[in-house]
Amino acid sequence: MTEINNGIFSIKNLTHSDGNVNAGVVVNENSDILKGHFPGQPVVPGACMLQLVKDVLEQAVAHKLRLKKADNIKFMSMIVPGGQSELQLIIYYKFAEDGANAVQASLRSEEAICFKFQGSFEAEKLTKF
Repeated sequence: MTEINNGIFSIKNLTHSDGNVNAGVVVNENSDILKGHFPGQPVVPGACMLQLVKDVLEQAVAHKLRLKKADNIKFMSMIVPGGQSELQLIIYYKFAEDGANAVQASLRSEEAICFKFQGSFEAEKLTKF
């Protein structure tokens, strides 16, 4: 398993073909980030779900990305560490002429959709200092 997102998530499996990415993801309920969000009743922060989309898409396309635009983000149900055995991340992307990746993603448990994203990422540009 590959740990990503500051140790919050581990990727159990990842498949990628023709602009479709599917990943089985497990939440590390011992992550330090979860201890502070919220003490006594931890939930996965929404920003970490968005970062998960970026991290998994970067692995699939094998280059660094940065968020260009977030057209629509919906947090539909909380992810409670230890509450789900495995989450499923589904990403659809398409390269646009301007170099951006148009992306639709959803993160779901067996019971419900937890998170939806629609927006775009672009290849990270190197800056000179």
